Amino acid sequence: MKSLNVMFILLLVFLIIGCAPKEEKAQKTLNGAGATFPYPLYASWANEYYKNFKIKVNYQSIGSGGGIRQIIEKTIDFGATDMPLKPEELEKNNLIQFPTVIGGVVLVVNLPEIPSNSLVLDGTTVCKIYLGEIKNWNAPEIKALNPGLNLPSKSITPIYRSDGSGTTAIFTYYLTQVCSKWAKEVGFGTLVNWKVSLGAKGNEGVANYVKRTPYTIGYVEYVYALQNKLNCVKMKNSEGNIVTPNEVSFKEAASFAEFDPKKHFYTWITNTSGKNAWPIVGATYILLAKEKHEINKEVVKFFDWAFKNGDQIAKNLYYVPLPEEIKEKVRTLWKSYNLY
Repeated sequence: MKSLNVMFILLLVFLIIGCAPKEEKAQKTLNGAGATFPYPLYASWANEYYKNFKIKVNYQSIGSGGGIRQIIEKTIDFGATDMPLKPEELEKNNLIQFPTVIGGVVLVVNLPEIPSNSLVLDGTTVCKIYLGEIKNWNAPEIKALNPGLNLPSKSITPIYRSDGSGTTAIFTYYLTQVCSKWAKEVGFGTLVNWKVSLGAKGNEGVANYVKRTPYTIGYVEYVYALQNKLNCVKMKNSEGNIVTPNEVSFKEAASFAEFDPKKHFYTWITNTSGKNAWPIVGATYILLAKEKHEINKEVVKFFDWAFKNGDQIAKNLYYVPLPEEIKEKVRTLWKSYNLY
């Protein structure tokens, strides 16, 4: 009888231990943080993923700088950044990097006197505005680009991202390409030393500031402009054509992206040569800590599901899904780390 009781207890312990991993998996939460650029998309993907698999993906939009810092510190399961890290940075910090989607950065203005989405700017003019060299909305350079508009004689208030921001990195990288003075005096990155401007936190913060403050200009990811019904600027691109920000112009720019797995997909998609390409476009990336192997497998499952099932959600939010050949290159990368 005593031996039967011992066997029963051992069997009960075995069953409890055997069931524990399944219970843990059912309640699993993946914690990510970083770029505000893809937040609307990741939130939508996470919502659908939970409906299907009851696995929560908790993503905090704290800015690319925060996402990079926290994944290096291993305090999250995945980081997100719109500023791709160079191969040497990834190796130094023992990280894996892959792109997830492409989107457009747009300039938005609050100009009550002019029709919505009618203002035209070019890279040089935008550069001079953010350098503080063009101070008024009726400056000759702006009037020359907008001969049919009655521009107000008001001071320009430029708004920038005060937090470490991949959107800032994309925007300032573009300015280094079109403005030698910007390249020399300011440069690009998630944080730069702005000559003028007022700071706001997150794409949300910039969008809200421009929305409530007349005569401001700011830069945000396109979906934030749409959600806040902001006045978007048209831009003259590298081919000298005036283009409107939309899925078509973003997609044409994205077709020039060179995603090379050997370079950890490091690339920039600004100021491309497409005839109707939007000039300020970028990819957003996920960062994984190599040593978190089992967690990384779960993160990869989520993004692989999104690659297979989330393209329409991305399009509905005006992002450009990765081409299938790039998705396959990402999967090959995952396989090389035994994550897929």
